[in-house]
Amino acid sequence: MEKRKILMIDTDTAGDDCTALLLALRWPGVEVKAITTVAGNIPLHLCTRNALTTLETAERPDVPVYPGAVKPLMRGLFTAEHVHGPDGMGGSNFPEPSLKPQEEHAATAIVRLINEHPGEIEMIAQAPLTNLALAYSLDPSIAGKLKHLWVMGGANNYIGNDSPAAEFNFLVDPEAAHIVVHAGFNLTMVGWDVCYRQPVMAEEHLHLIEALDTEFARFYMKVLRTNMERGLKQHGYRRLSHPDTLTVAMAIDNRVMARSNRFYIDVEHKSELTKGYSLVDQNNILKKEPNAEVCLEADLELFREMVFSLLKQR
Repeated sequence: MEKRKILMIDTDTAGDDCTALLLALRWPGVEVKAITTVAGNIPLHLCTRNALTTLETAERPDVPVYPGAVKPLMRGLFTAEHVHGPDGMGGSNFPEPSLKPQEEHAATAIVRLINEHPGEIEMIAQAPLTNLALAYSLDPSIAGKLKHLWVMGGANNYIGNDSPAAEFNFLVDPEAAHIVVHAGFNLTMVGWDVCYRQPVMAEEHLHLIEALDTEFARFYMKVLRTNMERGLKQHGYRRLSHPDTLTVAMAIDNRVMARSNRFYIDVEHKSELTKGYSLVDQNNILKKEPNAEVCLEADLELFREMVFSLLKQR
């Protein structure tokens, strides 16, 4: 693991995003250069508010938050309050944060920061890719200047979570996803399939977190409440897939990505039936140059160790 990581996180801040932010903000040796917000799980103003609330919880008022796109590039916005609650944080109704967002738009902030720190920043995109697609359209050279792009999105030949064919982030803005995967970034895709084949956090792990009874553990249980209740209805027990936090953990400590390979990937954006579908050409049928590293398996034990280490802090 590298001693120093410089991260920028693009987020549609709901419960799992909050946990992902908290992990990055509190992990030793990690500098979070900026947080950018984009409409996705919930409308933009709530995403921004939740990011600011998480900064206050983490005691990191120094990290700037840049609000971005209020809707996808070419489509109307649909959101996921049924998964995350009306406020995106499990209906916790946290008080209005005292911190305020920056006035600069997320897309221009992304371009500026990458150009100010070429080859240094790793970006974690754990939301629809609208902000990043806009940033790339403003300055295509950022694709070669960003050290690494971690995308939580898509699924490797697996069922979707908000349509039969597509993972939510790619489904919300398939045009943006299509642009980004072909832009030439040093890209790693962490798909929905990695997070859902087995519970990342199952009932027994959640009981242990409840027993910690720290400020961070209580925050965790609050913001993920609606998500856990949904798991209970679907599976008969509480479970969390934790795609965003898992992606941040991989960026912090690459050992969490236990197995991966390089493949050609693409995103369907023309068909209404399969929009947002992420093609991963594992058998090299298309004979195209690989454009992404694709996570195939995560070390869930190491991931859980990281989360428990975080939640025990305070």
